[in-house]
Amino acid sequence: MPEVVFSVDQGKSMREQAVPGHNRWHPDVPVATMVRPGSDFRVECREWTDAQIGNNDSANDVRDVDLSPAHMLSGPIGVEGAEPGDLLVVDILDLGPVQAPQEFGDAPGQGWGYTGIFARENGGGFLTEWFPEAAKAIWDFRGQVATSRHLPGVRYTGITHPGLFGTAPSADLLARWNRREQALIDREPDRVPPLALPPLTDNSLGGTATGEVADRIAREGARTVPARENGGNHDIKNFTRGSRVFYPVHVNDAKLSGGDLHFSQGDGEITFCGAIEMGGFIDFGVDLIKGGMETYGVTTNPIFMPGNVEPRYSEFLTFIGISVDHENDTNEYLNATLAYKRACLNAVEYLKKFGYSGEQAYLLLGSAPIEGRVSGIVDIPNACCSLYLPTAIFDFDVRPSSAGPVSADRGMAAITN
Repeated sequence: MPEVVFSVDQGKSMREQAVPGHNRWHPDVPVATMVRPGSDFRVECREWTDAQIGNNDSANDVRDVDLSPAHMLSGPIGVEGAEPGDLLVVDILDLGPVQAPQEFGDAPGQGWGYTGIFARENGGGFLTEWFPEAAKAIWDFRGQVATSRHLPGVRYTGITHPGLFGTAPSADLLARWNRREQALIDREPDRVPPLALPPLTDNSLGGTATGEVADRIAREGARTVPARENGGNHDIKNFTRGSRVFYPVHVNDAKLSGGDLHFSQGDGEITFCGAIEMGGFIDFGVDLIKGGMETYGVTTNPIFMPGNVEPRYSEFLTFIGISVDHENDTNEYLNATLAYKRACLNAVEYLKKFGYSGEQAYLLLGSAPIEGRVSGIVDIPNACCSLYLPTAIFDFDVRPSSAGPVSADRGMAAITN
């Protein structure tokens, strides 16, 4: 096992750790530890909400979750010799749920995880117009397989991955983020959910920073919800074992941080909290390509090479969507977002024929290893997107046949009361 350079006691909040992590992007967050290029190391992670969600049959905790502390990130990990303009080469060697002696407990990742539909007032999700209320599914882990008492009839091998990793922004890059995102908010300042999230001092955590430095991080630090030029919250399910990521370096030491581990996720993480969320560990190897940003033209976002250890499902049921709003029978021009929404909604309606509720189907599509594809964006006026659902994850035949769908009692998702 590689040396643990950032440890987490899963019985304590991130703020209470011996070396706390952070939940805002800012160049002044102090380095938690240093590593050398060419080294391998382990980082332990807290679940992204700091374990606000419980292993129970109510979605009240999802409805009422406080997003101001999110995401709780482990790090920053400084890399010796890293300078602005370099590329930080990050190999994902291994990762998984919380390991012994903390493998069982009350925090997500300790033998279990969850998928949540966020309420519209608390961020919503991809289909929030159709599913505005909170719901939840709890998943139990057995090796690489996840099953849920809230989604009976389904089991699958997870493509375990970190939802969020990245390097620290420079002061200039941070100022650009805050300026352009505030301009987006100003377009529709009263929108629910909002168009973006500005800096927020409430529950800000700046690692080991204190005094004026901690105050500045709280005032200026960027929220961790979206992906940006430094990496961040990509939620790409293929960031799994064997992947290599090339991160732009914007500050000295690079300051690599992350967390938001997922046991499994479908393309798009469509419920917003759509993955199977957990705490756990991730083993990294790091190296540097000096001057790599200019050499390879990597100026705005990381690039990566996926690993080759994903589960190999061979048969899929594929749902198609086009950029037509079927609620009011209107066309939009090459709108791929709308097309993918329609593909998701078509899959939801199909799964309801087998006895699942709409909420259960939505939770399933967010957490299962579905594949989403932009299939056509040139044939005016309709963009075409497709959603590939593995048939082998079901313990019944989900394929169309002349006999028709066999509906059964599929239980229910955890809902609010």
